[in-house]
Amino acid sequence: MATRYIAVQEDDFDLAAQYQQVRTLGGSDAGAIASFVGLVRDHNKHAGDGGQVSSLTLEHYPGMTESSIDAIIAEAESRWPLLVTQVIHRVGTLQPEDQIVLVLVASGHRDAAFAAAQFIMDYLKTRAVFWKKEASTRGNQWIESTEQDQERSDKWGAQPR
Repeated sequence: MATRYIAVQEDDFDLAAQYQQVRTLGGSDAGAIASFVGLVRDHNKHAGDGGQVSSLTLEHYPGMTESSIDAIIAEAESRWPLLVTQVIHRVGTLQPEDQIVLVLVASGHRDAAFAAAQFIMDYLKTRAVFWKKEASTRGNQWIESTEQDQERSDKWGAQPR
């Protein structure tokens, strides 16, 4: 069975330390580790005028959020042969350029690692339980997944049974 690590936290994360943890857990079976680090943007991708963002506040419901992430990882494991999957998502008030999310996936092969990491990130944007409030030059507003986020998630389709 694959190893999963999920953390929802206010503290920043150390990419090098987390990578080393996944590499150690993957052992000699790991032929690839794919990673994604998401950053807070300094502009508003939702507004046509590209309003300047001063902060992004993420709220979550403890237990429910981790469960939603665990379900995403379980679906990725059902699609690809994964050894280790790690997702760290930050909550609280973040500033532009802060790290917000880390996805690390170890597999025996690069194709599986790349695909699973992208799948997990696409599903995190649309299915993980978070509430996001952006403070920008346009004021404070709750934001949701974009149409593009939903299209990227939908492209994975239902898993064949």
